[in-house]
Amino acid sequence: MENRTTVLYVDDNPKSSRLLTSVLEESGFRMISRNDPLEALALCKRTYFDLALLDYEMPKMKGSRLAQQIKLLVPEAPVVLLSGRRSLPAEELLFVDAHFGFGTVLDDLLWTMRILAQPKWVVANHLAAESRTLRGDRPAILGDQHEIRKWADST
Repeated sequence: MENRTTVLYVDDNPKSSRLLTSVLEESGFRMISRNDPLEALALCKRTYFDLALLDYEMPKMKGSRLAQQIKLLVPEAPVVLLSGRRSLPAEELLFVDAHFGFGTVLDDLLWTMRILAQPKWVVANHLAAESRTLRGDRPAILGDQHEIRKWADST
């Protein structure tokens, strides 16, 4: 069984899509790329993915609207929005877990994608460690955070 993070990537620009898909695959992600947001939305109904990576400016549907539709279909899937703008209005980010705009560093995008798409067992271990910390068992949470970082760096 493959344990790579599966990313649904939607960008109407085929050239940009090919480039970022290649970079993300080389970084260990399994990519499902679409250039049409309506086609991607239909795909959401029949395909599993761990995270959605969306371009903001698309002619048929803005990435923020696609994010809303994806969250209605797959509420647990994190959504990352890419744009050429430094910032977007708050109402455009209501259904977005992270926004990366002009000046984004690739390492920041990769790190955020890895953290947002953590396997459920990592999150469960982290929550259990937080519970132990509330009881005063400090070293347990430090160990778990180390494991999370180790896992994120390995993917």
